[in-house]
Amino acid sequence: MPVVIEDRPTQAVRDEVIDQLIMNYSHGRLSYDAFERRLDKAMNSEDNVEIAALAEDLELEVDEQYVDSKKRDFSFSFEPEGGEETDTLVNVFSGSSRGGAWKVAKEIRMFSLFSGSDIDFSQARFTHPETHVKVFSLFSGDNIYIPENVNVVSKAFCIFGGIDIKAPNMGQVGAPTIVVEGVAIFSGLDIKVRQSLKEKFIGFADSLKNIFN
Repeated sequence: MPVVIEDRPTQAVRDEVIDQLIMNYSHGRLSYDAFERRLDKAMNSEDNVEIAALAEDLELEVDEQYVDSKKRDFSFSFEPEGGEETDTLVNVFSGSSRGGAWKVAKEIRMFSLFSGSDIDFSQARFTHPETHVKVFSLFSGDNIYIPENVNVVSKAFCIFGGIDIKAPNMGQVGAPTIVVEGVAIFSGLDIKVRQSLKEKFIGFADSLKNIFN
């Protein structure tokens, strides 16, 4: 006998419903407005019955192809071979950006003086279970973009500056950990997610819709 909906873990119910919403939207069974409205409710509600009701009238169930596509799009990229021990980014009266499908070293040293730099881990290929980002920022503005599915630890501090952390500190089990250390002096350091989870769901749903339609 199945467990009653009220006693099931809310996150498990939410994940199942969101998968059904994406599946049915991508196959043209839901309009975009209905998909976005139901997605918002599914992500924000803590009521299992209310969440489950959002998919009660949907016919299509998640299949193996969907599961494989979601795993590719939402899992972090981990390649334990070929990673460097250290990587250094130096910006003096300048700016730089590191992003795309780059290999992440075990330790990244970021030095900014009257500059601005971006490090984007969104599509990065991690090569170590723990990466340390050591920051020295003086009269600068730096951004570190973190995927939602990795773990984040911040040990950085500021002097006449500001450190703004808008990234979740817990990711998937077994996910890489990014440890941000160092100091920002008369500077700003932002640690944040480049793409929200809702935006990622919508982007994934649209990519499937382009395939199926």
